[in-house]
Amino acid sequence: MASSDQITAIGSVLVDPSKDLAQRFRALFTLRNLGGAEAIEWISKTFVDESALLKHELAYCLGQMQDRQAIPTLTAVLRDTQQEPMVRHEAGEALGAIGDPVVLPILEEYSKDPVIEVAETCQLALRRLEWLQSGGQTEDGAGDPNPYSSVDPAPPASKKSIPELRTNLLDESLPLFERYRAMFALRNNGSEEAVLALGDGLQCSSALFRHEIGYVLGQMQHPAAVPALSAALDRSGESAMVRHEAAEALGSIGKEECLEVLQRHCGDGERVVKESCEVALDMLEYENSGQFQYADGLARLQC
Repeated sequence: MASSDQITAIGSVLVDPSKDLAQRFRALFTLRNLGGAEAIEWISKTFVDESALLKHELAYCLGQMQDRQAIPTLTAVLRDTQQEPMVRHEAGEALGAIGDPVVLPILEEYSKDPVIEVAETCQLALRRLEWLQSGGQTEDGAGDPNPYSSVDPAPPASKKSIPELRTNLLDESLPLFERYRAMFALRNNGSEEAVLALGDGLQCSSALFRHEIGYVLGQMQHPAAVPALSAALDRSGESAMVRHEAAEALGSIGKEECLEVLQRHCGDGERVVKESCEVALDMLEYENSGQFQYADGLARLQC
């Protein structure tokens, strides 16, 4: 157990805007792994920061901790229309990840938000809570067989072939929750065929959906995803929240061709994309040096 003084030292790095962003990310994920009220307090203090990327990761970590003590902070962030949409979206997803039914009214309220990514996120979170309240099992009676230990916004679909899952993934007439279920089932399959099916989803209409596909491709760390992710990052008209996930996924995969793409976008005009490339490159440097192992799921993608 870390002492209060140790947590304060780590938290002081997190809240300090003069520190390198990569240092602050490492502090954040250390606090996430430590858990507890003090860690949540330090993470919560940092939502005043100017970096949307960092604030997005703060919300993600609070959700992954699944501690209901974070609910007031996440609720405030979701309600704050001055926060960037990607930050509010992540707060909504985090409330769903915690899974306490006390958040049902706030999720219901913001499921009609004028910002589509926020509304879709809250709709998904509501469906996840419904699933939890029904017993939290897949159709075959098993729990969520997630090999990545992340708390996901939807359970995987059961007993479907990869072609069937791909069809559901790309079918924009289906509810988003069902398409997410296909997405996570493909991720859990882990094969190259599944990776390529997911890559096709980066052409779908919902920016939220495309961003989540970038996330799962980063979790999978399969080199077959590199062309689709590189194309998404290179698309200047693409949503910044999608490009940022593509950058972090490329950092997670860590091949030489990923390094080249990330370096190309380190001066990107979108701040969140630029910062994502910087953090991804820092992760690669540390992992290759063996000095530090980034916490599981850093930047949502083990980076």
